[in-house]
Amino acid sequence: MKLHHIAFWLFVSAFVVPAGISIAAAEDAPKDNKGLTAGKATIVELGPEIAGMEGRQLRQRLFTIEPGGHLGIHSHKDRPAVAYFIQGTVVVTRDDGSSQTFHAGDTTAETKDVTHWHKNVGTDNAILVATDIFNTAK
Repeated sequence: MKLHHIAFWLFVSAFVVPAGISIAAAEDAPKDNKGLTAGKATIVELGPEIAGMEGRQLRQRLFTIEPGGHLGIHSHKDRPAVAYFIQGTVVVTRDDGSSQTFHAGDTTAETKDVTHWHKNVGTDNAILVATDIFNTAK
């Protein structure tokens, strides 16, 4: 095989192989929850508080994920959120296949473009507080 053919296929594989990995990661993401406990939500109706926020709630919940457990893939479209990790080690994997590991004291913001899932990869329960703006019209 000629050198320019090898170079061409190396170039193509640099883009095709990672794209295939990303697609596989999104397809393999769990759609269910396993070993997840969600505490009762504390809710503030935002309509009476802020003009133009009718049908929106400020909501905060405590999540506990058992070792090996997960929070299935979900989108934050129309539901921005922030999370604070209290305990444990959680890997958050996005639909593009990228991931990030969070530990106690870490925070993250989830915008309209975020679709992801969480997995407790540690040996202790993972505990996090999630606060979002929820659209009750959906």
